[in-house]
Amino acid sequence: MKGYVQVYTGDGKGKTTASLGLCVRAIGADKRVLIVQFLKKGDFSEIKGLGYFGSMVKVKQFGTGHFVRGKPSRADIEIAEAGLEYVKTQMMSGSFHVIILDEINIAMDMGLLKVSDVLEFLSSRPDDVEVVLTGRYAPKEIVDVADLVTECRMIKHYFTKGVKAREGIEK
Repeated sequence: MKGYVQVYTGDGKGKTTASLGLCVRAIGADKRVLIVQFLKKGDFSEIKGLGYFGSMVKVKQFGTGHFVRGKPSRADIEIAEAGLEYVKTQMMSGSFHVIILDEINIAMDMGLLKVSDVLEFLSSRPDDVEVVLTGRYAPKEIVDVADLVTECRMIKHYFTKGVKAREGIEK
């Protein structure tokens, strides 16, 4: 089966959630999934839930566990670069049918990863591998090479009323 490049971007809720829905669908079709999370570190509810799928899904996080504000530190850049190198190796191993790069758009926007390096990664993608990139601020160059782009747009969100992220819903 031919694989495509998908992008889920925008300021609305649902980008990671959409990619996880695709993950569940792929597992149901007996396809192995790799999820690489940039800028995230922790045992969030989605990580715990994905554990129930056993060897059908592998999750690897490349974040320091703190928010990156302003200019990223050298450590932030190095861990993001290590994440991209890791996913390159895993993609070429032939072990995965679907690869989800969660929050990679933000990593590029913040300067943790070079857009050119991600474009090079995408161009080396085997024909049968589906790659999904999530996160706000998808660079135009990424949108241009993608086969599918979905923008999640916030119309209304209870966060504006002070509601914090809730376990099992937002985290």
